[in-house]
Amino acid sequence: MSSSAFYISSFLLITFSLSLISETIQAQSNGRLLPQEEKNALKEIAEQFGKKNWNFDLNPCDGNTNWTTPITDDKSLYVNNVTCNCSTSDGFCHVQIILLEGQDLAGVLPPSLVKLPYLKTIDVSRNYLSGTIPPEWAFIKLESMSVILNQLSGPIPKYLGNMTTLLSMNLENNLFNGTVPKELGNMVNLQNLTLSYNNLIGKLPVELNKLTNLIKLRLSGNNFTGKLPSFESLKNLQILEIQASGFEGPVSPSISVLTQMTQLRISDLTGSASEFPPLENMTGLIRLMLRSCNISGKIPSYIANMPQLKLLDLSFNRLEGQIPNLQGLDKLQFLYLTSNRLTGPIHNWIKSRNSKYVTDLSYNNFNESSEPPTCQENLNLFKSYNSTNKSELGKCLASCSKNWSSVHINCGGESVTIGNTTYEEDHYSAGAANFFNWRESWGASNTGFFSESLATNNYKVTNVSAIKGDDSELYTTARHSALSLTYFGRCLANGDYTVTLHFAEIVIRDNRSFLSLGKRMFDVYIQGERKLKDFDIRTAAEGVDKALTTKFNAVVEDGILEVRFQFAGKGSRSYGPLISAISFEANTYFGTEGVDFKPPVNHKKMVLIIAGAVASSLILIFTILFVGWRRSRKQISKEEELSGLDLLTSVFTIRQIKAATNNFDAANKIGEGGFGSVYKGTLSDGTVIAVKQLSSKSKQGNREFVNEIGMITGLQHPNLVKLYGCCAEGNQLLLVYEYLENNNLACALFGPEERRLKIDWPTRQKICIGIAKSLAFLHEESSLKVVHRDIKATNVLLDKNLNPKISDFGLAKLDDEDKTHISTRVAGTIGYMAPEYALWGYLTYKADVYSFGVVALEIAAGKNNMTYRPNEKFVCLLDWALDLQRQEKLIELVDETLGSDLNKDEALRMINVALLCINPSPAVRPTMSAVVSILEDHTDLPEFNNLESRFCDDDNDVFKFQGLRDKYNEMLRLNQSQTLTHSSTFTGTNCSSSTSFLPQSDQSCESSNKFC
Repeated sequence: MSSSAFYISSFLLITFSLSLISETIQAQSNGRLLPQEEKNALKEIAEQFGKKNWNFDLNPCDGNTNWTTPITDDKSLYVNNVTCNCSTSDGFCHVQIILLEGQDLAGVLPPSLVKLPYLKTIDVSRNYLSGTIPPEWAFIKLESMSVILNQLSGPIPKYLGNMTTLLSMNLENNLFNGTVPKELGNMVNLQNLTLSYNNLIGKLPVELNKLTNLIKLRLSGNNFTGKLPSFESLKNLQILEIQASGFEGPVSPSISVLTQMTQLRISDLTGSASEFPPLENMTGLIRLMLRSCNISGKIPSYIANMPQLKLLDLSFNRLEGQIPNLQGLDKLQFLYLTSNRLTGPIHNWIKSRNSKYVTDLSYNNFNESSEPPTCQENLNLFKSYNSTNKSELGKCLASCSKNWSSVHINCGGESVTIGNTTYEEDHYSAGAANFFNWRESWGASNTGFFSESLATNNYKVTNVSAIKGDDSELYTTARHSALSLTYFGRCLANGDYTVTLHFAEIVIRDNRSFLSLGKRMFDVYIQGERKLKDFDIRTAAEGVDKALTTKFNAVVEDGILEVRFQFAGKGSRSYGPLISAISFEANTYFGTEGVDFKPPVNHKKMVLIIAGAVASSLILIFTILFVGWRRSRKQISKEEELSGLDLLTSVFTIRQIKAATNNFDAANKIGEGGFGSVYKGTLSDGTVIAVKQLSSKSKQGNREFVNEIGMITGLQHPNLVKLYGCCAEGNQLLLVYEYLENNNLACALFGPEERRLKIDWPTRQKICIGIAKSLAFLHEESSLKVVHRDIKATNVLLDKNLNPKISDFGLAKLDDEDKTHISTRVAGTIGYMAPEYALWGYLTYKADVYSFGVVALEIAAGKNNMTYRPNEKFVCLLDWALDLQRQEKLIELVDETLGSDLNKDEALRMINVALLCINPSPAVRPTMSAVVSILEDHTDLPEFNNLESRFCDDDNDVFKFQGLRDKYNEMLRLNQSQTLTHSSTFTGTNCSSSTSFLPQSDQSCESSNKFC
């Protein structure tokens, strides 16, 4: 190198160094240098979060817009902020706060966060993060942690109890499950604990009483059990929210010691009625909600001594008497007393309040004379008085000019004509307490608000994507309510009506976004009777932006038809009831004059109908006489059994069914059983169906037909087969179901070789959990408590995605909660029946638990319980499983065709749960909700090694099936002589069904001590 080149190079190097030193000095003087190890940690954190737009060429601490994005819109949910502390003594900046909200980050909570030693606050609310809170976070001296609205799951980690520096922890709106760990009681500095809207169960640990610094405690929207705690040791509490969390009332009188309370929200308590809790010492209350808490008696007058009160919600209780004088509460903006038993006058101080005050007194018994003659904005008096005229809904409604026979409403939208039907526009401006009559024939009432800033409430939503179909215009808008929305038809002709409700989930999205994580659940009441409980549009419609139509029968006797949609505290609090369109259509009239139209009269047809009716009457009389004469051979007709059944399904004509199945073409036949045949069909709108046809030779079929309609119409769950409707025309009895593409579980696992499906382990686990969830729903969650009685692999159908759906409710029994068991004639399937039921007809829901255990074994083994015998020592799969359990070789039971995807821990858990379910003692068997929790690894499997010694001793033959081995061939012969039925399958291909039986006498059940 020449000397000139050397000097030039030296000069450039010195210049660069001086420039770098100058920048360093300037950065240090401004306190904006970040240590390289923290910058490297941020790179790891970005990768783990799935955040791709951090620019590492920029300094995270110099306030540039890439690392700290200014908020320009107050309504924006997007927050992007990294804040550094540059006042430390070491001369460097250090990351102290990370706020990444509303960014749809789809990674996990980063373990590398532990590499930021100065971090105090992390907020990643409203993203799409999965997994759980990493154990590394327990070593960070965090003060605030918020993970609201993500899809974090699993039990709340016990090691969070080591985060003793935390002042605020918010886990709201995730998928955490299991019980609250007692270790959280070690977080003694905690001031804010929010666990709302997860899937938490069990009782709250008493260790939480050690959190004496708590100021805010929120536990809403969970499934806790036991009495509502008093929280009397948490004397610093200012905010307590426990809405719809499963607790049993009443509110403890000890809550009165919480004198610093400013916000108390409790709702949806179970249990018996109780008096109003003593809250007179909570004079600083700003918001008081005791909604649906079974409170009786009068509203206490001491509420008038709460001068800061802004919200008072005592809705859905049993309160009586008059409203106390609250006129002096100038700040009381929201007063909700809906659905009580309040009486007396509606005071002038209520009626004279201006529109900035919201008052809802609907569904009460006030004096009729005190009702104002005009409807007022933000004063809801719908059905607020006990009128002598039952058709009166409010004094502000005009009298009827005629009787109407149909009402069609496009909720929240413009007038729309679909075919020959015009849906009227619904333009009314709903409010937080609103009652209006938009047309003579219909109106609406709305209760509740989403935000206390009333201008921001949106009671009408608009679809952002297209829904296909001829009636797609009905789903471009919908009405939305925070608590309760009622649509009513009035001035109606009395008679039988069909109520059609149009739903579509047009708000929650179906993408990898936090907008897809919300859950909407509400109840639907028609004429005051609950028809749908915990209704989830997205689940029922199997996705978002999918139209769903449900039909119900209703009777109008006083000119009024009322449909109410009510949020009962479950699901996400920002997603209330949603309805797209409503129709009321008269079927028959009760002789009311002035109807707006009359069906055309066909006189020739009328003559035929009258003649047919006379002939039918004569035939019926002779039939009744014959039945009386031949009492021992009595047979109930389908008409008698169907009479009085309130069908909640569509009724198809035989012409529609024949067109769909090509006149029951043999090529469309997909199943055969004792009940009859099953055919595949396609309706005119393209819907593929399965038609279950009652055999004319089946005496049992009438009962099963009626039973199956009655059961399934009252049950809705994603793991129960959907009933579209029925047909009872002429001598035809038909059930119309959804079509399931992948046959039944038996055919998929151990049917003929050419029809078996290759089902990997994750899918088997999904199927098993789905069956368990459906049974938990039937036994514990549904308003109808049902024992299925015939759970087996052939009655588990599989859709195109191999999701399981339980079918065949013909043998199902309603479970009376007041009775410990039902004594009934035995009906079920050999190999799946619980011993106490098979031998003595002793039926409880634990019989289904036993049957599930057998099915779970079949899923794990890929073998049929009755037909598989590894050698002559064993009579069935269950027999072999118990022997392998004794030898501690249960893994040998697992299907050998499963490859590398097998999760051995899950497989052993499934088998052990199955063996727990088939315990001969019903008391030892778990509930199905406990089974779900164990299978999903939320709850530890109970220890039952002591049971093994009891049932697997070499000298004890009960569980070694010796009695059954000796009688095995005899049972098969006996089975041939009994009345047989076969479980029909409405599936893609015809696969043999398993044998079911109805014993003719008690002796037919005494062949063994134990059934496989």
